[in-house]
Amino acid sequence: MAVQSVCKGTGSEIDFSYFGGAESFTEGKRSPRRTTVVSPSEQDDGVSYPGPPQDPTEFLWIMTEEPHRSRRMAIMKAHPEVTKLMGYEPLTKYVVLAVVSLQLYLAMFLRHTHPLSFRFLFLAYAVGGTTNQNLFLAIHEITHNLAFKGINANKALAVFANLPIGVPYFAAFKKYHIEHHKHLGEDGIDTDLPTNFELLCLNNVLGKTFFATFQIFFYALRPGFVRMQTPTRWHLYNVIVQLLFDYVLVRTFGIRPLLYLLFSSFFAGSLHPCAGHFIAEHYVWDGLNQETYSYYGPLNILAYNVGYHNEHHDFPSVPWTRLPALRALAPEFYDILPSHPSWTMVIVNFIRDKEVGIFARAKRIAKNSKQKHESSSSSSDRE
Repeated sequence: MAVQSVCKGTGSEIDFSYFGGAESFTEGKRSPRRTTVVSPSEQDDGVSYPGPPQDPTEFLWIMTEEPHRSRRMAIMKAHPEVTKLMGYEPLTKYVVLAVVSLQLYLAMFLRHTHPLSFRFLFLAYAVGGTTNQNLFLAIHEITHNLAFKGINANKALAVFANLPIGVPYFAAFKKYHIEHHKHLGEDGIDTDLPTNFELLCLNNVLGKTFFATFQIFFYALRPGFVRMQTPTRWHLYNVIVQLLFDYVLVRTFGIRPLLYLLFSSFFAGSLHPCAGHFIAEHYVWDGLNQETYSYYGPLNILAYNVGYHNEHHDFPSVPWTRLPALRALAPEFYDILPSHPSWTMVIVNFIRDKEVGIFARAKRIAKNSKQKHESSSSSSDRE
């Protein structure tokens, strides 16, 4: 009662001697919780914070194994029929054909439109950004060999899906993405993780705005600085086919159709609602130690259900059309996990929220590094 009485009145009448040195009532106040829980539990009621804010000067280093393998084993034990959901999806190739055709039609349609006109930029953002994001995610789906039974057929379809993106992308993405699944969060292997340079330079509102605006370039260029690949014949096929396509397009219809495709790819990985999945999937929120987050909203229709991201990492062999069935099969595993209600607000909150930023990624020491460290420690002990 005494504390309540000293808080009444104007600011000059408040006795701050009761508040341990605080200079305002907003000091230490946390941002609103951003994630939701479908089925609240004792461990997480979906309202309060499961943990304290993360240190914004460092990544979240954890020593536990990535969570998807153990959850996959638990689900397979509880629901052995889950294997019936696995296997390729014949519909994928028709969706890819339709989206590629739409993009090429729009590129032709705009060949006489100035690249900086409202119509050109609006269509490149609203339609092109959405369709090229769809093609990014088609390639993601095909990377898991989920369009055909055979490997080469999947790779050929990925090269075709790559055409409206404007730059060769598929072959390099495939290897990096498979490593992302096998070595989730492992520093120096999982190239989805921000680097220390990004942490140092982009860890404020301005830096986060820059990152969210140009994130397509970070995802394209970062892997080459972190972990180079050995080129394969499919890297060569991807480059040759893409360059030939771009050359024929420019020679036949001029530079503007290619500019439309490139603008579309930029917008697809910029401040676009569908691009929210890049940040939503693995950034750590609300004081949680959770590494992967799902999103179950309507934009999944445009994005191969990539929002079902916990489900996808648990079972990469389940195609996009059956991920909702996987969640429905095992609600006791998925509905208790915090998820994002909006991809658009993920981008907004990432930029403005002090509790999330470049630092909000879970990292673990790579297995090879740990083995080397342990063997060197053993050698030292013997000596």
